[in-house]
Amino acid sequence: MKRKLLSHPSSLLAAFLLLCASQVSAQIVINAPEPADNPNLPGDSKGYTICANSGFNQFFANVSWAGSPNAGNEFILELSDSTGDFSSPVELARSADEAEVQDPGFEFSIPTDTRGQGYRIRVRSTNPESTSPPSDPYNMYYMDFTSNLHISPNGDGSTPGTLQVCDGDSVTLTVDNIAPALLNTYQYIWYRSGSPIIGERGPSLTTSTNAAFFVLIDYGPECSGAASTESNIIMINTGSSPGIAINPPSKTALCTGETETLTSTITDGTYSYQWYKDGVALSGATSTSYTVDASVTGFEGDYQIEVSGSGICTELSSSVTMTNVGAFTVTRDNPANMVILPGQTQTLSVTTDANTPTFQWFRNSNPIGGATSSSFDATETGTYYVEVTQTGGACASTTISSASTTLVSPVSFEATIDYADAYTACENTSIVLEVSSINAVLADSSTLDVTSQLASQFIYRWRRDGALLSGQTSRNISLTNPSENGSYTLEGALEDNTIFTEALTVQLLSSETLEISTTNTVFCSGSEQITLSTTTDLTGESFEWQRDGGAVNSTNTSLDIDQPGTYRLVLDRDGCPLTSNEITISPLDPDLITLDPSGDVIFPEGTSRTVTASGGTAYRWYDANNIEISNGASATFTAEGTYRLIANIDNCEVAREINVEYLDTFKVPNVITPNADGFNDQWILPNSYANQSDVSVIIYNDKGIELINEIGYRNDWPSSSMSFPKQNMVFYYIIKNANQTLKQGTITVIR
Repeated sequence: MKRKLLSHPSSLLAAFLLLCASQVSAQIVINAPEPADNPNLPGDSKGYTICANSGFNQFFANVSWAGSPNAGNEFILELSDSTGDFSSPVELARSADEAEVQDPGFEFSIPTDTRGQGYRIRVRSTNPESTSPPSDPYNMYYMDFTSNLHISPNGDGSTPGTLQVCDGDSVTLTVDNIAPALLNTYQYIWYRSGSPIIGERGPSLTTSTNAAFFVLIDYGPECSGAASTESNIIMINTGSSPGIAINPPSKTALCTGETETLTSTITDGTYSYQWYKDGVALSGATSTSYTVDASVTGFEGDYQIEVSGSGICTELSSSVTMTNVGAFTVTRDNPANMVILPGQTQTLSVTTDANTPTFQWFRNSNPIGGATSSSFDATETGTYYVEVTQTGGACASTTISSASTTLVSPVSFEATIDYADAYTACENTSIVLEVSSINAVLADSSTLDVTSQLASQFIYRWRRDGALLSGQTSRNISLTNPSENGSYTLEGALEDNTIFTEALTVQLLSSETLEISTTNTVFCSGSEQITLSTTTDLTGESFEWQRDGGAVNSTNTSLDIDQPGTYRLVLDRDGCPLTSNEITISPLDPDLITLDPSGDVIFPEGTSRTVTASGGTAYRWYDANNIEISNGASATFTAEGTYRLIANIDNCEVAREINVEYLDTFKVPNVITPNADGFNDQWILPNSYANQSDVSVIIYNDKGIELINEIGYRNDWPSSSMSFPKQNMVFYYIIKNANQTLKQGTITVIR
């Protein structure tokens, strides 16, 4: 009797379960993981302490179990939080190699935010699913900061060494060399006189204790020492403020020769004292008083006294300002060094703000009779200065000497010329030449710079290549054109003296732009014609075409390219190379043309597949009969065969052959991936089952509910509107004709 086809869904599902009844899931019991030795380190490195940093973060743990895992099983090593809680475990490693996880064990690195003494690890298996007990607690610390900390008062960045805390005040010491965003992510250990301070775990410490303080990052009892984060030491000295000051002096404005004694308000003989002037300690001034002497040049300034001693804070008084009431200035109006020629007079003068001044001029330290005004006309060589005496005001009879002036009579002059600005031959397009110095040559062959005095008194004449330049009689000359290139000298005349400078060479670059262009930038083959040219007229010019920096042609005004390279044109402009822009001619790279999808095109008969090309500037697609089927970037194929693509990269052609085949349809697929990528999106049946008028296709879900029952199945399940609420859903199918069941099995849908 013919067997009746199962029609009830639950019966159908039971039949499928019966098919799988022979597959019995294995069971395993996993033991808690244990630390394993690192095979890359000498000695025994296993233990429940992990100290990691950016330079080392490699550790091992092995696992054992009872039973046998199923094929495809993976072991996963997981990390708890710092309290041992696995609510949100972190995966450290996974492996399908049973031997490896036992020896040498899982290789893992700890996350960079791991810091604590209560971490645990465990192991999970995937097939069958099983989880080990947690390990014993680990001390785990990732030491991302391993430099010495720096502490300072209120984090100001200073390194005081010693800080004073007076009258019961306190000071806050703060770590200042960790980024603010990370500062509070660490635990710290503060030390007072070498002992840890219980309860102080933050980056700051407020104290008023007389002791030495430092801090380090707490990386646990085993790792903290390895991190070497100990900070600088700051000594806190406590005491009371003595309130030192300077007794008000009888006067603070002194005349030359007067003195004034400053005294401290505190005179305890057990204390130490130091006087300061303008913030600088005065040598030997260590008593309770100091005498300011106005006869000492530069006595003016701010005076302070500092007191220190046992039980008090070192304190600096407020300043007392001492001034010179009779101070005035004398300013020399003429240069320090001057030339005096025979029969010539040089006027020397000073300016002063003295009260009712008198003047006395000196030559070679001897007073000059009758020279008693603010200026003096000198007629001979020597060293001159003037004494200015203040005869009015609070401090009369104060005398100040001016700076000296030296007058010399030279035997000759010498001069030099130089570029006024930075200059490089054949790079500058303009330059100014100028007199840079004029020296008087004395009888003993020594020289004296008299540029500021005499440069404007000389009469000048410029020469280029020995030829006199008309109209160029200034102390400088401006050059702006390559036609002015040459060797420049300068002549100067002053009375009977003439100077001649050394030559200075000028080679300017033309400011014009030299441009070249090309008919193409891709070199296809030796027969391809690419020409470089320029709009600049090269007739009668000296020029050179260059490839990769080497000369290739110096006669043709345009250049025909015979190989790839980087080309430019160099034109001689008045002895300087004028260089064009560079053009790179690249060899043809056929790999620039890419196809998506690449390789052979395979699709089910009755459907189509589109191939898209990229990397070219134009495309033409041909079938096996050389008939063009598309002139765009894409072509759609519906039939098997060999097709050809001709892609253009500028003027070059690249040919590609595309082999189009129908999908091998001898097997019924048991997995589909409907993710809209154009591949394996539908359940495609062999041609012997699909689109057949005598074949029926039935699909059930995992509850036995019929989803499809149709004759002439068109390879279109699932449709685009189908949704799959779970991962890896399983469906069941039957393919039959009027007489028998042809095929049955499962379909796994992977999203």
